[in-house]
Amino acid sequence: MNGTSIASVERGISTVLEWLRQAAYLVAPLVLRIALALPFFRSGLTKWDGFLSLSPTAVFLFEEQFKLHILGGVYDLPAPDMLAFIDALAEIILPILLIVGFATRFSALGLLVMTGVIQLVVPDGWANFHLPWATMAVALIAIGPGALSLDHLIAAIFRPRKPRGVA
Repeated sequence: MNGTSIASVERGISTVLEWLRQAAYLVAPLVLRIALALPFFRSGLTKWDGFLSLSPTAVFLFEEQFKLHILGGVYDLPAPDMLAFIDALAEIILPILLIVGFATRFSALGLLVMTGVIQLVVPDGWANFHLPWATMAVALIAIGPGALSLDHLIAAIFRPRKPRGVA
């Protein structure tokens, strides 16, 4: 190979890598939003028996099974009926908001807080579940919703536009 063909191969590789970077930049936030939303949404679906009617199992879990593990002690959840209802609502609403990319950072923060509480209730799930969920939530808070989101669309609609002829 001569110098010209090596330079041509390098340009080709650079072009492919740049295209890959741009595609990943476009798709990564959407994939992160979906990956974080799905386990919470699926969990939320199991907690309902009908419209705004919690399943008896969900109530039982919050009253009898779920306990806070703090500093070596095990404690009952405060207001378990109310917490079950709030949790079940959040596990449906926040993932839907994430998937469509609306209030993305707020939704990711809500799921990050939920992940922290889940960690206190199920401390053994850290490596397999809680750490990846927390990582995805923090990444979404840091990078935002991405271009494939309602947040991006709304920002584009309401972004002040420069008058024509102004540099």
